[in-house]
Amino acid sequence: MLNTKYLGQLRQNLHTYASKRVEVINKSNEALHHAKRVIFALHRDSVEEAKEKLNLAEKMLLDLRKAHQKDSKMMHEGAFLAALEEYVEAKLFFDFVTNGKIGEIKDLAVDGEVYLAGLCDVPGELYRFAIKAATNRDIKTVKKCADMAQEIIGELIEFNLTSYLRTKLDQAKQAVHKLEQVVYEVSLRS
Repeated sequence: MLNTKYLGQLRQNLHTYASKRVEVINKSNEALHHAKRVIFALHRDSVEEAKEKLNLAEKMLLDLRKAHQKDSKMMHEGAFLAALEEYVEAKLFFDFVTNGKIGEIKDLAVDGEVYLAGLCDVPGELYRFAIKAATNRDIKTVKKCADMAQEIIGELIEFNLTSYLRTKLDQAKQAVHKLEQVVYEVSLRS
């Protein structure tokens, strides 16, 4: 005889998990959207808007962690990790734009690999920021972006990154190379 009570419990657990998973995915996607808006606002020199969106993304991620702290499986959900990575990129870029420094994220616990993945994306944003600065003939900002991107790459190559992080590092190196071209072209015109 089949133990239908046991199967019923398994079915209930699976439905509960699926329901929670949908919630985590939806809220993570919303947090990711806010983090992307931070970067977009910074490229438009809207620091206050960026700060507001950064706080929203952070609050959503903290709320998700709190709501699902007893179910670590939820915190390893792809959508949550993607939102966290985008938040890291946005936070680090925000810190660079607002105070010229990039460091540890203290307001939200972030796994080391997620931090490194977000950091790998920052040189791409520095490149875009430098292009805008070059267009405005702001050579100081262009050089500041290039210096920070070089510093990031200098630290990242000290890690023995593999798979996903290695791909991200290679993309960061490409952004640094493009930034070097911008610095070179700006120096020829000044």
